[in-house]
This record gives sequence, C-alpha cells and structure tokens, in this order.
Amino acid sequence: MADPFDMPSPRDFGWSLKSPESTRFEIIERPNGQFCVVLNHSLLRGVTSEMIVWWFQNFANLAVRLDDTPGYEGQKVGAYLLWHPSDHCSASLEGKLGPRGEAQAGASIHIQEAMQYDTYGLKYPVNAALKIFYCEPDGWAMGKSLPLLGKVMCLRIHFADVIEDGRVIGVHYHYEVVIGATGDNPLVRALNRKITAEYSPEFFAAWQRHNTIEVGTFENFLPPLFAQRSGEADMHYARAMDPLSGVAEAQSAHDPELFERRVAGYKQCADPLDYQGPERASFLVGHD
Repeated sequence: MADPFDMPSPRDFGWSLKSPESTRFEIIERPNGQFCVVLNHSLLRGVTSEMIVWWFQNFANLAVRLDDTPGYEGQKVGAYLLWHPSDHCSASLEGKLGPRGEAQAGASIHIQEAMQYDTYGLKYPVNAALKIFYCEPDGWAMGKSLPLLGKVMCLRIHFADVIEDGRVIGVHYHYEVVIGATGDNPLVRALNRKITAEYSPEFFAAWQRHNTIEVGTFENFLPPLFAQRSGEADMHYARAMDPLSGVAEAQSAHDPELFERRVAGYKQCADPLDYQGPERASFLVGHD
C-alpha cells in the first residue's frame, strides 16, 4: 500500500464533471496474474493534441493563481490541482529533463493522488515515482521496470485530433494500463500476485471515475492555460475563463470499435506490455 500523505482541500471550479458512463472501460485478467485495463474517453471538445503535448511536458512545473476558486482566492498552486477538483495532491519531475526542465523520455514523475477521494478518502492512494517511457506528439507513457524482468507496469495514453470540415473539433483520447510481468511460470505468477495486490477491481472502478473526470476537465481549463503559455511565470485561472461555462452535454465514448479491438487484442496477444496491434501509425504507435 502506498504511504499516506496530506491531501489539499477540494476545489470547486464550477465545472460540470463527466461521468464514467461517458466512457468505455474493461479490465482483462490474464492467466498468469497480469491484467490490462482499456479506457476509451469521449471527445474532448475545444482541445487539440498540441495543447495536450504541452501539458504533459510542463504540468509538473507549472504554478497557477486561482482567482476566484472558493477557499483558494488569489493563491498560487501547482497546476496539477487544476487537473482534478478533489483527487490530486502533487506531481514533480526528476532525472533526465529537457532543456527547460520539461518532461521527456527517461525522466521520472512522482505522483501523489487518491482515487475518488471525495467518496473514499485515502482508501485508494497512489504515491509513486514512475519512469517516463515516451512523451511524443501523439502519446505519453510511464511505468516501472525491474532488473532482469524489464517492464512490469505500463500506462499508455494516446490521442489524435478529430477533424471535421477542415478544422480540429476536439481530441480523441484513449488510455491503456498493463500491470504485471509477462510470462507464465511459478516465479512470474508469484511476482504478479505481489505487484497487483493493491490494484483490486474496486481500485480500478474508482480509477475509472477519477480518470473520466481528470481527462474531461481538459475541456474546462486547458485552452485558457495554453493561451497563456508564453507567460508561464504568471498564469492564472478564473471561472469566467472556462470555455464550457454553463454548458452541460451528455457524451459517450468516442470510438467504441477501437475499444472493442483493443480489448480483444489484449486478450489474445503474447505480451501485453508491448502490445501494439494493427492500429494506424499515428495512433497507438510503438515508441520502444
């Protein structure tokens, strides 16, 4: 179990948060104790892939003044607290960073958060340093490796602009997780029981809601923050900057067919940690 940490007070940004019903989600359990998670999100309206790449490279280093968030008026906080109104605590980078201190492959990111904190408190915490495997224009991946075994955890996020009538109307954002070593012998099975012990189906049910909200909030805060990127030292956020202010619209997973293909692929592939499948090169592409 992750070590406990102090969570900041929740933040009411006035946003309409997406529900898990707006996504497609499945856990695939493998015979060797390894398991895979596939989560397909709804379209991110008003967001571009360029914005998301900038966010992943920089969010751990950004500070934002919250102009009118109740309880935080005028305070500067880590931008990570904008990415979820209740579940996030902190994020920091170390190791092999880019020339401006930004995230890149080979660096490590230390994340502190709690799944569905508003309901469960610290029942499902994450307090872990993960290696960044890649940070590219179409995706981000992080995870853990062990000597001799290689990867034992991989969280892969991929995204692509959705273009309609010659303009970008949003981003298709797709998430996959693999936990446990590949192979099928008594040693691997024992290791996987240890690695996966804290990741119960209940944990990932809470994670689905957590991640649905987290990704959905890009629509609320990322466009105005991205517009301020040339002045990163003096970023701020106010409710009036939310491009979806007052808008509530039911959505569903953007690409159910991709979701079904990926679930089937994880059930059939030999190595889920490196599974790519027959997807097009600009989406779910390999970065090994």
